Amino acid sequence: MAGGKETPRQKLIGMMYLVLMAMLALNVSVEVLDAFVVVDEGLTKTTLNFARQNESTYREFAQRYVENPVRVRPWKERADEVKERSDELFNFIQELKQEIVIRAEGENTNAIDEQGMIIGENIRGKENTNPPAQVMLAERNPKATLLKNSIAEYKEFLLTLVDEEDDGIRQSIETHLDTSDPPPKDGATVSWESHHFYYMPMIASLTLMSGMQADVRNAEADLITYLLNKIDAGSFMFNALEATVIPRSNYIFRGNEFEANVFLAAFDTTQAPEVLIGNFESFEREDGSVDYRMTGRADTLRVEHGRGVYRIRPGTTGWHNWGGLVRLRSSDGTTISRPFKSEYQVAEPNLIVSPSRMNVFYVGVDNPVEISVPGLPADQIRATINNGTIRRISGSNYIVLPNRTGEAQVAVTATIDGVTRNMGARQFRVRRVPDPVAKVAGRTGGNIGRNELLAQLGVIADMENFEFDLTFTVTGFTVSSTQQGFLVDARSNSNRITEGQREIINRAGRNDRVYFEDIVARGPTGEERRLPTISFRID
Repeated sequence: MAGGKETPRQKLIGMMYLVLMAMLALNVSVEVLDAFVVVDEGLTKTTLNFARQNESTYREFAQRYVENPVRVRPWKERADEVKERSDELFNFIQELKQEIVIRAEGENTNAIDEQGMIIGENIRGKENTNPPAQVMLAERNPKATLLKNSIAEYKEFLLTLVDEEDDGIRQSIETHLDTSDPPPKDGATVSWESHHFYYMPMIASLTLMSGMQADVRNAEADLITYLLNKIDAGSFMFNALEATVIPRSNYIFRGNEFEANVFLAAFDTTQAPEVLIGNFESFEREDGSVDYRMTGRADTLRVEHGRGVYRIRPGTTGWHNWGGLVRLRSSDGTTISRPFKSEYQVAEPNLIVSPSRMNVFYVGVDNPVEISVPGLPADQIRATINNGTIRRISGSNYIVLPNRTGEAQVAVTATIDGVTRNMGARQFRVRRVPDPVAKVAGRTGGNIGRNELLAQLGVIADMENFEFDLTFTVTGFTVSSTQQGFLVDARSNSNRITEGQREIINRAGRNDRVYFEDIVARGPTGEERRLPTISFRID
């Protein structure tokens, strides 16, 4: 085995080598070899678990690419190549396993199912040592050497995607995909090929090859997680940056003050952005990315709570355009700029409709809106909406309750001298309430002490950075972990951690991963949401 810290699976395979040699020396019975069927099934389940986790990571790549194609493209392309190369090697090993079984059992064997999976318990000659050598060590076509070279080439490919200073993941890849010859014994050197396939019981060789497949999926998981984290290196802890303008109203009256907040969506509260007003232009950097810079004179806005406050008292009616750049310094010292443009209309006194909190309505939420017409008392104004309901709660304050996503139009009429007059309308976007964030111990993953994790009561659903006071309740989740090469899991049908789940956590060793997955939360309207998996590594 390669140097460095070994995973439980690597330790298992290492022990298997010793057990195999001992069993061969003792000429053990077929019944003992049946135990390898259980080991092979465990490795297969582990591999399937890795494959599911990897698919989740690839979906996150796709989502981030939609949100920021320029930044994510190079990392997604590398991840896609990792997937292609991993599937190619995994399938090659599976084809070799099938060829070994067919050599021993014949084309019509029932030890291979319709999906091409090996059914160990259906193999009749588990102790037969000839098929592995006949398939893998044939003199004219030594497929064991081809397999060894394929694993080595795959390992070298993965290492080219990892920075030299990232020793941890490089050592992990070296360990999982080691193809070096075993140490000499009694002065005799045995090749990697012979060590795996010469005079080796067929079920043992198949089990070792299943271990190789698990190592491929494990290395794939490490690498694509590494690439996903690279997207955020030198950037921010959120997926997309977008300059956002929220005016108190896009429609004002001459003589009144126009006010708007300019800020970065999902901004970092630990540092204030720089908001510049004026003309700007785009330019292409050496790496092909697009950046922005101001041209000519620029005014800097005062920033309050992460938002630049723009105030101006226009002297003429009509439409007024304005814009500029929002700048923020990232963790590696580089500065990112995002442009914004907006406009406002100055008119003689007329209808004012301004959202109390934002220019978006949410389905299933009481959305407060202020509606007024200067010079008219509130009891002479009537508001209607074409998506849901709107009701007055006091004076110019209304509550909007939309019933579907899309758009909603608020129309206002006023009764003046006994005549009903149309005062205009305003369009709003209607969105679904965002998903809550699943947390355990106030975290969404990372490293955690086992005792700290055992002390937790359950999983909560937190509505992060959402303007409204909504509560989601977790109604179920699964705790799973791969321990000694086997996947173990337990389900809770509430937000509380069960005793069975605590046993899984308690058995987890240092550096083992514990997953809280299949998390379901129910909102105030009864709608259920499925939340992302929480992954912890035990300290």
